[in-house]
Amino acid sequence: MWILESTASAGRLLSAFRWSLDSLYSNLASLLCWLRATLSFPAAWKAQKQQVREGPGETPGQEEEEDSDVPTTPMSVNYHFTRQCNYRCGFCFHTAKTSFVLPLEEAKRGLLLLKEAGMEKINFSGGEPFIHDRGRYLGELVRFCKAELRLQSVSIVSNGSLIRERWFKDYGEYLDILAISCDSFDEQVNVLIGRGQGRKNHVDNLQKLRAWCRDYRVAFKINSVINRFNVQEDMNEQIKALNPVRWKVFQCLLIEGENSGADALREAARFVISDEEFEGFLERHKGVSCLVPESNQKMKDSYLILDEYMRFLNCRNGRKDPSKSILDVGVREAIKFSGFDEKMFLKRGGKYVWSKADLKLDWGFQLCNRIQVQNRSDVICLNGLALSGAWSRDFG
Repeated sequence: MWILESTASAGRLLSAFRWSLDSLYSNLASLLCWLRATLSFPAAWKAQKQQVREGPGETPGQEEEEDSDVPTTPMSVNYHFTRQCNYRCGFCFHTAKTSFVLPLEEAKRGLLLLKEAGMEKINFSGGEPFIHDRGRYLGELVRFCKAELRLQSVSIVSNGSLIRERWFKDYGEYLDILAISCDSFDEQVNVLIGRGQGRKNHVDNLQKLRAWCRDYRVAFKINSVINRFNVQEDMNEQIKALNPVRWKVFQCLLIEGENSGADALREAARFVISDEEFEGFLERHKGVSCLVPESNQKMKDSYLILDEYMRFLNCRNGRKDPSKSILDVGVREAIKFSGFDEKMFLKRGGKYVWSKADLKLDWGFQLCNRIQVQNRSDVICLNGLALSGAWSRDFG
């Protein structure tokens, strides 16, 4: 009898155990279905959202990049703090549409925000950056960025016509690179382009600035815009003689509302050259080791441009559409609308050795005195000592 009862008890126990296993299996199956739905839902939702956003002819993934939660780091920023200029270059793509300049302390506040967001290099440009307050405003920004923010690199792009040696004495130690715009070594061509100013000779002034950069330990750079008037010029001899650390060669670029279109202050269409003509210029100068070419494709979206109100300028649609000011919304919010192509920035060599300390330049013995000969500023070296290294070929 007890055997029958034990068998019945064992049956009930097995039945209960089987029920527990069935219940456990059922619960696990439900859990797995829930996990699969949860994990696949974001991808499905994202694909559905992408399908809704993409209209006919739009490129898949275009919006995905803009929706990325990874913030863009403003590693290198070009701050055009003034639009005013004393030259009238016909192809200028940042024209004098306003005369506004931020108060110095507000500009410093914005630069601090950029530093906190990851900025390593600042480039001051215009317009002509030396035109405001005779260069003192620019000098104070340069000093602030180097001495207080301790940026790796502080640079300036200028036409060079308003720079005085006094400025180098006051601020030269804080400046890493001075880039001078020079589009031709034929003064008549410079006049045609708009880089003429009365009796001043743009090329002669370039030589003087080159000497000051050496004397005050500032790396010297040349920027040239290749256009209809200089595309056939051979600049090999002059560039090699000046021996800049970099020779940036840009293809003339049209920007709607700046140098092209009904509301533009310039009409640059007559300066434009083809891609083939630009490549021909580069081929003719391929022996210049410091040459850094930038076609329209490389240049358009690979610069972080900050205007006089500290707004990022988006050039993706062929014009400069401003974001809100970083002073109002912060860097992270404003930079979302910059249109900045970080991959192209790196591809074109936007990150390079940009600190004069890291460039390891041989500044020479500095045993030179400047004398006036026939109203020109020439340089002679005492005791027959020649300058060596990167700075040895001052005047060819």
